[in-house]
Amino acid sequence: MALEAKERIIIPDENGEEHLFEVLATFNVDDTKKSYLAVIPVEQKEDDEVEVYAFRYEINDQDENDLALFPIESDEEWDMVEEVLQTLTDEEIIE
Repeated sequence: MALEAKERIIIPDENGEEHLFEVLATFNVDDTKKSYLAVIPVEQKEDDEVEVYAFRYEINDQDENDLALFPIESDEEWDMVEEVLQTLTDEEIIE
């Protein structure tokens, strides 16, 4: 399951409540061999400031529809993700 921009996924919060998100972008980091995705809540209003969420993700080898999300915990990892997202925005790959 390759995630595509504009694809919608459901992500449960810490209380188990499910929320619908739209994928803005996915990218891989060659040095670490890790994959990341940036999403925004679908229910976000057009005039609201956009809140972007980013996660590291892995796809299950046995079930390509099984996606595991992991929080980004280190400052270095956050800095790298923010830099990539800014580059994608500057290049107008994501809006």
